[in-house]
Amino acid sequence: MAQSQGRRADTVDPDQVIDAMSALVEGRGWRRVSLAAIADEAELPILQVYRLFPSRTAVLCGFMRRVDEAALAAPLDAEADERPRDRLFDLLMRRFDALTPHRGFIAALRRDLPSDPLTAAALAGAGLCSMRLMLDAAGITSHGIGGVVAVKLTAASYLAAVHTWSRDESPDLAPTMATLDRRLRGIERWLVPARSLSRDAAEASA
Repeated sequence: MAQSQGRRADTVDPDQVIDAMSALVEGRGWRRVSLAAIADEAELPILQVYRLFPSRTAVLCGFMRRVDEAALAAPLDAEADERPRDRLFDLLMRRFDALTPHRGFIAALRRDLPSDPLTAAALAGAGLCSMRLMLDAAGITSHGIGGVVAVKLTAASYLAAVHTWSRDESPDLAPTMATLDRRLRGIERWLVPARSLSRDAAEASA
């Protein structure tokens, strides 16, 4: 512990704190986890944890950011004529691949967050940012009125797939894929390629 007491905050791996938080939430539930408990589990002084994540909700958002990064870690291996919906499907399924090792943690969150509306609201906001990022990465517009609708519909589709995934014990996540594919097909008219909007704007100004 003395070694970690002298460790600089900027040398602490954020994953160490995130992993400590997820382990505690899985074991105790969200309501019984504090920033001090997370610091203790990570074997770090609370000040160092605070400098990285000023609240337990910030640690939770750090977990979501890590899932975002996992989804974007490898370039999309997409054909030039591939539907935007298919690219988005691939990115969202990568998120489930990243979440699968943390099923117990996600189950505890889903159980406890309804009784913590402030954290639930913060998580919902972070989730919309994640969906906007996935749309951007898939080459789908996320701006303007249509983009806002696309973000919200994508978030709803993803949450429906999360519900299926939470009970999906198949090795290939086939039920989860089926739910996600069905929901994305239902909103496909809102998944407008960003390049199409750019082309339309150029033609309109010509």
